[in-house]
Amino acid sequence: MDELSRRILTRLAVAVMVLSTGWIIFEALRTDPAPGEVAHKAADRAFADGHYERALRNYRDALQADPERIDAIRGKARTLLQKGRHEEAVHWFDQAIERVPGFPGTYANRGIAYDRMGRFEQALADYEYALYLDDGVADGPGWITRLLHMDEPPPTVADRADYLRAQLALPEEERMLSMPEEDAAQRTYRQRP
Repeated sequence: MDELSRRILTRLAVAVMVLSTGWIIFEALRTDPAPGEVAHKAADRAFADGHYERALRNYRDALQADPERIDAIRGKARTLLQKGRHEEAVHWFDQAIERVPGFPGTYANRGIAYDRMGRFEQALADYEYALYLDDGVADGPGWITRLLHMDEPPPTVADRADYLRAQLALPEEERMLSMPEEDAAQRTYRQRP
């Protein structure tokens, strides 16, 4: 390695260390987080790690601190969906829609809940409305989520909507509306407005 490369790498390493240390100090000194912020961040981490009971406890704590905290309402609904508690999840998705009716991810996630409950017409309506609000929902989870959690991209809201639309157009005896293995692979959507 030549001298110039060594100096550049050394300076880069020092800059990264200084910035990292500065950020850690800034976060440590921040004393006035929003009500429920700490519990909400803990819930998001628990959800990402698949610790759904812990996530539910932390979302509950965040909502006790701030009952209008929309990201905690959505997080609680997504967690209930992952735990298979679909009726409860729909209730919380409804709460989120009541507060922020134009947020496409909530409709997409409620559609997933309806889909898993076998309420396919309602699922299709929510998928189509989510796509109407923002066709970017059709992209599915972001590349970082796919990199960390998935081997191949899961079915998207657009894929599932197309499939349901085609199946619902068939005579009832020919329909195949549920494919448990593929349906279970569908990921929930987490976006910030």
